[in-house]
Amino acid sequence: MMWNTIKKSLHGLLSESELNLWISPIQCQPLEGDILTLTGPDRFFCAWVEDRYLEQIRRVAREVGQFSDVRLLVADPQTQHFENNKRGQLLLPGTAATPKLRSLHPAFTFAQFMMGESNMLAGSACKALAGGEKTFGNCLFMNSSTGLGKSHLTQAVVHQVLQTAPSTRLHYLTAQQFTADMVKNIRAKSMELFSKKYVNNCDMLLVEDIHTLTGKAKTQEELNTILDYLIKSGRRVILTSAVPPNKLTDFDEDFRSRIASGLVTGIMSPDFETRARIIRHKMGQHGLSITDDQVGFMAEYLRGDVRRIENAIIGIKAQCCLHETTPDLAMIRDVVFGLTDGAAEVTAESIRDLIGRQFRVSIDELCSRSRKRTVTFPRQMAMYLTRKFTNQSLADIGSLYNRDHSTVLHAVKIITREMSQQSAVRQQIEILTAQLKR
Repeated sequence: MMWNTIKKSLHGLLSESELNLWISPIQCQPLEGDILTLTGPDRFFCAWVEDRYLEQIRRVAREVGQFSDVRLLVADPQTQHFENNKRGQLLLPGTAATPKLRSLHPAFTFAQFMMGESNMLAGSACKALAGGEKTFGNCLFMNSSTGLGKSHLTQAVVHQVLQTAPSTRLHYLTAQQFTADMVKNIRAKSMELFSKKYVNNCDMLLVEDIHTLTGKAKTQEELNTILDYLIKSGRRVILTSAVPPNKLTDFDEDFRSRIASGLVTGIMSPDFETRARIIRHKMGQHGLSITDDQVGFMAEYLRGDVRRIENAIIGIKAQCCLHETTPDLAMIRDVVFGLTDGAAEVTAESIRDLIGRQFRVSIDELCSRSRKRTVTFPRQMAMYLTRKFTNQSLADIGSLYNRDHSTVLHAVKIITREMSQQSAVRQQIEILTAQLKR
């Protein structure tokens, strides 16, 4: 076969490792005249070969077979599947044919993820890493409370990588699964194989629930060594946790520093507008029509994690099926109040959302360094109300607006003084307080 002849000719031009890594995986397609068509496993592989080896392949092809041109294409999935059945999966050397992964939720894709101000940075970073871009670096640490989308984003990355670059040597697991795998290899005295799996045979590592490694010194040490190699060698790493790195207790300082060496971003509770878009999207998925007033009511009361919204929509759909009718405000109110005890929970995020809507400033502006009165006054109001209606510490309130505790203390003093001196400010606080208590 002509391609085999060309590969033999390349032996004198390339090293053995280059031949094994970048030439052997290439397949030759049926000849079309004097054009030689080759295929590689994915677009990243083809881009690398085209940049570094294609001209050499073209030169040898002209000498050996008198071909006018050589084309390199990404293998068609159906053709690739056929080739897999005949002679093994078309993958880079050392790649597992079927990577062992956590079970993936079919709906946890980027297409099903609602982006908003509360998760914009995390979502953008995940999309970049999934596409092999280094816009946000090669290491990402995401933290949030449960139900806000960190697992959704992580699995969306896995879905996209498996779809666009299936030969990527990818490992996706929880911190508990990593620990169990390590213990199993320690007992089997096969730690060399364990290290090889996550170091030599890994292009992308995704580990969820890092906070569960509290007190597990040996696991922290092993994962720290692996992350050190992967990050320094430019491999992609995504870690998730319920809390940010600086609040992880009983963690080795070197390990804590390592996991925070890239981009660290939190995912906050979705704001009003994002909740509204999530509600419209999910209601549409369930085949339920909904008015703007109904969306507004649900978005106002279903604060916090997205699972509460999902539970409400399931309840609404059940009521619609039971009574063979479309949702109305009375039905929605009954379902929502059944989940919220008839009152919207007052949180630091809900106060921030309310202030943003009332004063027509964005969350980005509230968290910015702007000293304009149109921004500083709403920010001080938000800090005052958060201190009054929640149990958040001064430091926690400050972090919500990229400030320290002294700024929050100053804001509380300012608003307290202006309430005693200006009836307009006092009336504004009373109106906002009434809205929070609704």
